[in-house]
Amino acid sequence: MISWIDVSTQQLRHAAINACLTPICCINGMAVTTVEGIGNTRTKLHPVQERIARAHGSQCGFCTPGFVMSMYALLRTNPEPTMDEIMRALEGNLCRCTGYRPIIEGFRTFAVNPTKEACSALGCCKKDGSQALMHTCIQIRQ
Repeated sequence: MISWIDVSTQQLRHAAINACLTPICCINGMAVTTVEGIGNTRTKLHPVQERIARAHGSQCGFCTPGFVMSMYALLRTNPEPTMDEIMRALEGNLCRCTGYRPIIEGFRTFAVNPTKEACSALGCCKKDGSQALMHTCIQIRQ
């Protein structure tokens, strides 16, 4: 994730970037935060890391840093994202192992009022639209 001060608004901005494709000269003067910089097993995992782990959203681990940093950047910009914003933030991250469902289930716990359509598309709601995993989400948020 890169962070910088937007000169026009004087606000701190954050964005997830693809480190493999970004020339170093493009991030001159910006702060860089890596997945190791937000938390680790020796000190304490960041809630984003903890939730992807609890939801079993990491198998081989290759895609995990990209998903974690995309979600972290979103939460730095918007601490209460909608499901649509979460889905947009994760676009471009590819996973060949999990099928995305456990990743989304872990991260949807950050969403404020996930829509019935978003939950139904993920298969996490009952037929009547009530949230089958709401108790799990509440426990994770606490």
